[in-house]
Amino acid sequence: MSIPLTDGEKQMLLRLAREAVEGAVRGKQLQPLDPGSLTQPLLEKGASFVTLTIHGDLRGCIGALEAYQPLAEDVREHAISAALEDPRFPPVTESELNRIQIEVSRLTAPQELEYSTGEDLMRKLRSHIDGVILKHGFHKATFLPQVWEKIPDPAEFLDQLCYKMGERANLWRNTKLQVYTYQVEEFHELN
Repeated sequence: MSIPLTDGEKQMLLRLAREAVEGAVRGKQLQPLDPGSLTQPLLEKGASFVTLTIHGDLRGCIGALEAYQPLAEDVREHAISAALEDPRFPPVTESELNRIQIEVSRLTAPQELEYSTGEDLMRKLRSHIDGVILKHGFHKATFLPQVWEKIPDPAEFLDQLCYKMGERANLWRNTKLQVYTYQVEEFHELN
């Protein structure tokens, strides 16, 4: 993700996400993308998360941490998954569609973060910049950088991320975890 997306590319991805969500909620078949209508950055492999909110409250969020398909396809796939398959929420209903706001986060490739202690880990994390992935055995969880807005304290951020991973909240304080960071280019529909 060396080159930022243009405003037009961001609007195209938001439009594709909106069409995918509305079509899926209404039970319509997703139509193939027309590659000729997309710019090169949207055709290149990209990793994204799509977040759905209603009046600022989370309604669904699904994504991929590693690029494995064209960015435009990735956004459409995760928009549908956020609407219908987020296990924390029932599927989005047709009556909610006009209240849903869509946010897209385009991710950089995750980089392993070397650290020595829990205190060192807290010092090395860049709040409001880094998305964080924690891994411990078969457990893994991530928070996008936007989560720092709701959990600005690094210790609480890590506690909640451990909890999301299915572990005890303070695991990061006394257990060496695999930690990866990434950044996002985030954009959302205007109200």
